[in-house]
Amino acid sequence: MIKRFINTKNINEADVVLISAPYEKGATFHKGTAAGPKKIVECLDYQLDWFMPRFGVEPVNFIKTAHVNLKQIENFSPEKALTTIRENCKKILEKDKFIFMLGGEHSVSIGYFEALAKKYNPKDITILQIDAHCDLRKDDSDYMPKPSKLSHCTVMRHANEMGYPLVQVGVRTIYEGEYNYIKDKKNNVKVFFWGPTTSQGTFHAPKIAEILKSIKTKYVYLSIDVDGFDPAHMPATGTPLAGGLEWWYGIELIEKLIGKFNLIGADIVEVSPVPDSVVTEYGAAQLCYAIVANKFKKRFK
Repeated sequence: MIKRFINTKNINEADVVLISAPYEKGATFHKGTAAGPKKIVECLDYQLDWFMPRFGVEPVNFIKTAHVNLKQIENFSPEKALTTIRENCKKILEKDKFIFMLGGEHSVSIGYFEALAKKYNPKDITILQIDAHCDLRKDDSDYMPKPSKLSHCTVMRHANEMGYPLVQVGVRTIYEGEYNYIKDKKNNVKVFFWGPTTSQGTFHAPKIAEILKSIKTKYVYLSIDVDGFDPAHMPATGTPLAGGLEWWYGIELIEKLIGKFNLIGADIVEVSPVPDSVVTEYGAAQLCYAIVANKFKKRFK
């Protein structure tokens, strides 16, 4: 029997609802992220080996996953696209389902954050963001001739202004305005920079325990922009940047995060497929499977 990650059409019986949000009008550099969700789903549904040695089982056998493809949003305005995402997420959250969103560029997460804020107090949910960038700009006016407040570089500013505390991991480039925003302690943003922060000293990745210690809430949301990983692992993305998380460090961080806190939402964004290489979409599919497996690991016993 051929197994599929997406193994039910009935949202009511699903544990996980995978939402594809193939939107990229908020991208400001390399395009192509609208094709990301479809490629990730293809890898998830047809290419992964399901057995996970650390659990000794095939997690797919214990988890029901449905899929909602918001393909109609591709030609929408940013405002209409986010409204569509928010309303779809809201309906699914009302059914107490775990939503895993696949972007598209990072602005799609704003709609999910808005829906989540209708069900929970954002102050009770820390967003753990793996990303090369802070995405804390108010708009993209410092480098775009037609500025937008719904650019992918603004997503975490929106989240933080809703009340979500932020912990950012992998950041290695920053706009001065973002740096000043982070320094204001009332904004509740903790950044783990990836690289030396002074003229002296050698960079060492922070201990995972230190990252987890910075989270002060019971609930967490995991947002992964694939450019947070080293381009050796995730080369096909809209704004690639040298350095970043090594693969197994990222996997360990994810596993320990879910082991310690209650994960109530997740997304993977900014996969921009390129010809003759599937390493990025395949890696994104692996991350998705690992996150879902760890979320529901108590079922395997």
